[in-house]
Amino acid sequence: MLLARAGYRVLLLERARLPSDTLSTLYIHQPGIARLARWGVLPEIVASGCPALDHAVYRAADVCIEGCAPALDGIRSAYAPRRQVLDTVLAKAAVASGAELRDGCAVVDLVVDPQAEDGRVVGVQYRMPSGIVASARARLIVGADGMRSLVAHLVRADKYAVHRRLTCAFYTYWGDIRTSFELYEEPGRWVAAIPTNEQLTLVVTYFPQQEIGAIRTQALHSYMENIRRTAPQLHERILSARRAGRFRGTADQQNFFRRASGPGWVLVGDAGHHKDSLTAFGISDAFCQAELLVDCLTNDDAVGHSDLGDARHLRIALERFGQERDRLLMPGYQTTLSVAQLDLSPERLILLRAIQHSRELTERYFGAVAGMITPQELYTPDLLALLLPK
Repeated sequence: MLLARAGYRVLLLERARLPSDTLSTLYIHQPGIARLARWGVLPEIVASGCPALDHAVYRAADVCIEGCAPALDGIRSAYAPRRQVLDTVLAKAAVASGAELRDGCAVVDLVVDPQAEDGRVVGVQYRMPSGIVASARARLIVGADGMRSLVAHLVRADKYAVHRRLTCAFYTYWGDIRTSFELYEEPGRWVAAIPTNEQLTLVVTYFPQQEIGAIRTQALHSYMENIRRTAPQLHERILSARRAGRFRGTADQQNFFRRASGPGWVLVGDAGHHKDSLTAFGISDAFCQAELLVDCLTNDDAVGHSDLGDARHLRIALERFGQERDRLLMPGYQTTLSVAQLDLSPERLILLRAIQHSRELTERYFGAVAGMITPQELYTPDLLALLLPK
């Protein structure tokens, strides 16, 4: 969408037939929503019936923090649209902006220029719904094809900043249940309730990665028991609710960065950087990367409006994208690796108890949850005064 708006010819190949659902915890923090608003597509998300999430409740042990993150570009609400809604809205917006969409088309290989010493990628081969394999050539291949990216595999994009898997997640949807955006934490356990389209609520549970062997043998029971123990108030409401979706789960929550680009290709979204879904940064970070890539291609002072046929200018723009991507996303990555330890330490409880009775500190806390400030920026003089011995 953004590349087409910037004047480039764009071919969008989507493996699924839209509309289509996918494994996702849905939640889009305020920075992501601010981008949707800036791009002009938020009204369609709102019109889909997806509720505004402008009140969060976080419970941990004896602590209850209620409030919302501060407004960002006038946006105070988060949203959690179903993926068949979000992806369809974005695809339609891309087409309206001038991109050509071919859904049901799965990329099977890359086309490499045999004359180029650097192994430059110049196109893709893809399988159409009919089963016929076709090809398309392009100056730049954007691999936005997920954590197990085929593009990344074919170009041998190295991983770095790799961290072991930390959690496993299981979820389903519930109808006839009243919730706000709710988070519950106990040592080794995490539960979230996230209202979405069709008056449904996604309820997702997290467990330590090392427990996956035992959980897999009785996944639904473990899911319900986690809710009962970690979020008893939510569990009572679920007992009278109806299950309205497939029960899904994953233990493959990889944590890594990949080399962002090379001759003729670039990785965006989970293809270039993936982390545990517990902090729900994934979609917002993907939007950030998309906007950053277009900015690097079109607004780099050293490059000007990049002619994708100029290999040197394209290389400079893509290198800048990789450097800026890591700078922008590394703090959230470190936060995620910390939170996904599922370690509700006494020190953190002391911090939360100090925050819960202050509206200003609560707002800053949810701002940190949304990735608007770093955890270090949470420690204002007022908070330090509450924490330091008198």
